[in-house]
Amino acid sequence: MRIAVLHNYLDNIGGAEMVGLTLAKELKADVYTTNIDHDKIRSMGFSGIKIKSIGKVPINAPLRQQMALRLFRKLDLRGKYDLFIIDGDWAVSAAVNNRPNIWYCHSPIREIWDLYEYTRNNVVGSRNRLLFDIWVRYNRFLSRRYVKSVDKIIVNSRNVQGRVKTYLRKDSTIINPPINTGELYYRKSRGYWLSVNRLINHKRVELQMKAFERLPNERLVVVGCYEKSKHFSKYTRYIDSIKPDNVTLVADVSRKELVKYYAECKAFITTSLHEDFGMTPVEAMAAGKPVVAVDEGGYKETVLDGKTGFLVEPRVYEIVKAMKIIGKNPAAYRKACQERAKEFDTKEFVAKIKKQIAGLNP
Repeated sequence: MRIAVLHNYLDNIGGAEMVGLTLAKELKADVYTTNIDHDKIRSMGFSGIKIKSIGKVPINAPLRQQMALRLFRKLDLRGKYDLFIIDGDWAVSAAVNNRPNIWYCHSPIREIWDLYEYTRNNVVGSRNRLLFDIWVRYNRFLSRRYVKSVDKIIVNSRNVQGRVKTYLRKDSTIINPPINTGELYYRKSRGYWLSVNRLINHKRVELQMKAFERLPNERLVVVGCYEKSKHFSKYTRYIDSIKPDNVTLVADVSRKELVKYYAECKAFITTSLHEDFGMTPVEAMAAGKPVVAVDEGGYKETVLDGKTGFLVEPRVYEIVKAMKIIGKNPAAYRKACQERAKEFDTKEFVAKIKKQIAGLNP
């Protein structure tokens, strides 16, 4: 079967991009996207995948997103492939011309749906909020219009399944993202906590900074996925300005280096606002490391409270309290963490995806 994977952009590699590249690798599919950074893709362990650009888009929002939406709307690959897997929110417009298709939905576009209020109040300047509201209304209309051309929706979590039903009025099937548990391993702690996230407002990395400010004898390494757009750069500068001396920011690490960070950390911390699913805490658990996560979103579906770590309210005091408990004996959580992570292994993901494909094309 000839399969094409369609993804918004591949010039910065986070969880969603890892899923799209894994789909392409496991299904021997071609990838169509906009901006591409081949070096970053290779550094994350992906090679030999045929990746094509349908056109470049700007760095900054909202032109970046709007151009991607337009380019995918114009994309017409009918006759070249037997199935299209859309792995991205702004790429969903490709469903109009490219069928049969599956949309692997990480989330309906967050800034126009569940993060609308947060984005409006924390990212958009007060002088631009009227324009932002118009832009949101327009793209909500387009989202509901384009999703009508999607043949099947697969979501990464119960959390996102609820968003799809609420905002797009569609049913969906849950298949959790793939975690390559075989590449992750345990080593004796080198004494630092680890955080892995895009440095953007809704990841709430400032909570981590404030927690470690209260724990000067602990150390934190933040592996940040940096982007060059204005709002990413602004938030990165903010985090850098408030970070205490016991926090280190690291960028542009290879997959091999990241796996080593997981292996040698004491434990993992993550604070994202209503995270879609959250692959990084599962990766940490695969390395046998316990997790402190906020009691929101997809984390509630992966972290077993009291067994593989703790789910806490997004308050500095609660985070510090959980860290102190784990810090007494982080190795005690190793077995439970690794057993939990196996439930999200890539093999499970691929088998479920293939079953869905077979059902779509009997």
